[in-house]
Amino acid sequence: MPDSTRFAGLDVHRDTVVVALAPAAGPVEQVVELPHHLPRLRAFFEKLARLFPVKACYEAGGCGYGLQRAMASWGVECVVIAPSLIPRKPGERCKTDRRDAIRLAESYRAGQLTPVHVPTEAEERVRGLTRARQSVVGDVHQCRQRVLKLLQLRGLVYREGRSAWTKKFHDWLVALLPTLPELDRLVLSTHISAIDHNTLLRAGLDQEIEKIATQEPYCATVSRLRCLRGVDTLTALSLVAEIGDVRRFDTPRRLMGYLGLNVSERSSGGTQRRGGITKAGNSRCRRLLIEAAWNYRHAPKGSVAIRKRREGQPPDVISHAARAEVRLHKRFAALLERMPSQKAVTAVARELAGFVWAQMRGTADVLTAKAQ
Repeated sequence: MPDSTRFAGLDVHRDTVVVALAPAAGPVEQVVELPHHLPRLRAFFEKLARLFPVKACYEAGGCGYGLQRAMASWGVECVVIAPSLIPRKPGERCKTDRRDAIRLAESYRAGQLTPVHVPTEAEERVRGLTRARQSVVGDVHQCRQRVLKLLQLRGLVYREGRSAWTKKFHDWLVALLPTLPELDRLVLSTHISAIDHNTLLRAGLDQEIEKIATQEPYCATVSRLRCLRGVDTLTALSLVAEIGDVRRFDTPRRLMGYLGLNVSERSSGGTQRRGGITKAGNSRCRRLLIEAAWNYRHAPKGSVAIRKRREGQPPDVISHAARAEVRLHKRFAALLERMPSQKAVTAVARELAGFVWAQMRGTADVLTAKAQ
């Protein structure tokens, strides 16, 4: 008996959803444009489900995972596809919603698409919190740059200290305001107010992040990650929220690949060419790990802060973190002898991802493989 399953490719936008239906074999048999309205979509897919099994997919994008969760609640199998891994013809220059839906349906039927992990709603909310904190930090940086460029344009130089953005520098800025012309005073005070406002926002977000990190289901994993050098509460919670269930990565190399830290390669015949990292997957986690990896330039000294973070943790977790300190410092020192520090820190971050994988799984086995 022939397979009656229909493969549905969905091109999802804010207002519309274009659905292409493909049978198990043969050309696409139906393409329909529907409003992005859940009751209308539910009626459409429930009608299809009464006729034959339906397997649907759509690209990950700005519309999020709400449609996937809704379709799962209707009993319709639906996956979210990684857009960067959708096969495309090199000479194809025509792109429409209809063509995109048809290509998704045909590629899904052929097994050529790669689904992404769909986070739970709770994970997505925590992820939004950590990303909001990152955005606020970016806003603070931009406002500070505007202040420095304004001072530079006006020939005003801070000479009372080596670094800016200390309390002493802030007090100098406030004292400088009355001496400026009216318009410059207005512009500078606006930037200073924006910095103060965003700094308060950042402090409030930090408090909420600290609070969530001590609650279930995050507290145990965050505590284990904080044992690693360079990983404190913000980095640990961000990694947990972005990676989700680490058990879907059966080896540390798979996690490294998800974070885009594996080495790219273009080899053919007897020629081997290896380039930089792939930069695929989650760029936020990759940035956090590279920032943490800079801490391994220095020899392990067992600082007071690290000892405090390790208090109350199981001995195997602590010993695993200590082995990471020794191994990654030696690795960093060896790499610095033959490559620039920017490349060295990326290689160390790749190995650090392996220790993060082990800590998140709750095992202390040294499962990190030598970066190649």
